[in-house]
Amino acid sequence: MSGAIRPLSEINQQATAILAREMGIADALRFLSQFGSGSGDYTSERDQWLGNLSLEQITSEIKTKRDRRA
Repeated sequence: MSGAIRPLSEINQQATAILAREMGIADALRFLSQFGSGSGDYTSERDQWLGNLSLEQITSEIKTKRDRRA
């Protein structure tokens, strides 16, 4: 293993070839499809879901839901 930094495109090509060889094309493609970039703006959407809750409010809500399950 060399200490030289290789371009990311070269690493991706090698990794894809190894996955295809070891897993077969279909399973390699299924595996890789999990990591697509998707679409939308996660940060903006997350802000809509959470609103302006503080960390303390979020933590309190998690604890409350956990206590209900117990």
